[in-house]
Amino acid sequence: MEFKQCIVIREDLKLSAGKLAVQVAHAAVMAVERAGKMDKSIVTEWKAEGQKKVILKVPGVPDLFRLREEAERAGIASAIVADAGLTEIPPGTVTALGLGPAHGKQMDKVTGKLKLV
Repeated sequence: MEFKQCIVIREDLKLSAGKLAVQVAHAAVMAVERAGKMDKSIVTEWKAEGQKKVILKVPGVPDLFRLREEAERAGIASAIVADAGLTEIPPGTVTALGLGPAHGKQMDKVTGKLKLV
């Protein structure tokens, strides 16, 4: 079975490449930790398959919260990233959403219409 994790970032922030990479990493780790608490077997299988990740974008923060609600209704682990504000953006700025890992088809129902970064 195919599993994947999706990381969704806000394109309106226009983050530098380095800042974007760090926010994606935060979202990935946070979401995996939550997924492990929900169902360790999904995380184990996802790791065995190579830890597939897809990075997607949305226009702004309301979209992240809408996706998080959809994911939670679907039983997909989620994690919102709020930046510490030490570099490019103010403290508390919501930057990204980590989703899963989860079954690929289940994830596609939530993220399938989003564009790749």
